[in-house]
Amino acid sequence: MTVPILWRDDRFVIVDKPAGVACHRGWATGGEDDVPLLQRVRDTVGAYVWLIHRLDRGASGAVLFALDAEAARAASDAFVAGTVDKRYLAITRGHPPAEVIVDHPIPNDDGGPRVDAVTELRCRETFGRYALVEARPRTGRLHQIRRHCKHLSCPLIGDVRYGKGEHNRIFRTQHGLHRLALHAAFLGLPHPLGGPAIAVAVPLAADLVAAIASCRAAYGAPSVAELG
Repeated sequence: MTVPILWRDDRFVIVDKPAGVACHRGWATGGEDDVPLLQRVRDTVGAYVWLIHRLDRGASGAVLFALDAEAARAASDAFVAGTVDKRYLAITRGHPPAEVIVDHPIPNDDGGPRVDAVTELRCRETFGRYALVEARPRTGRLHQIRRHCKHLSCPLIGDVRYGKGEHNRIFRTQHGLHRLALHAAFLGLPHPLGGPAIAVAVPLAADLVAAIASCRAAYGAPSVAELG
């Protein structure tokens, strides 16, 4: 199975992860069609690749891979140094402030000690009780965006862990979205090995486009062109 390539040079490749695909085999369920993203990218490029960062199984969007061990080390260092610009779009139940920096420590893994976590959130649009939110995490903690949105009492739609099942079912019935409403919409960083800077924008997945259009139709929200 292959995966769409968004950008590639001779050391790195960025792909568009489909929702529902695990990044690596440890998250896969083992079903016949449950091929993890790591294997799909290997099949697509025809070579061994290194996964640099993770994206929740239910999310879609940009994921970076390295094509050799030296490139993998350099890219991992960039993530640790905080020089990577990651931007996500999410649909939330509830409206966060127009612009807010959430500085709220969270466990870095299940059961681990709390560590610093900072996320910039911007409310791009509202429709009824829902909102389209842009998130820019400054740190890279487990489920950081999901936890910080829950902290603001506006959990992500489709979040079975930090949201509410009843709210997710209502949204699914009314607007047809059957997964976590989170999309990695932009990935940018200085080239880890000295090439031209990397900047990749990822169009919203079709199911998220349809869900947002359904919300706009239901609540009379502005169109994309009117948002600027």
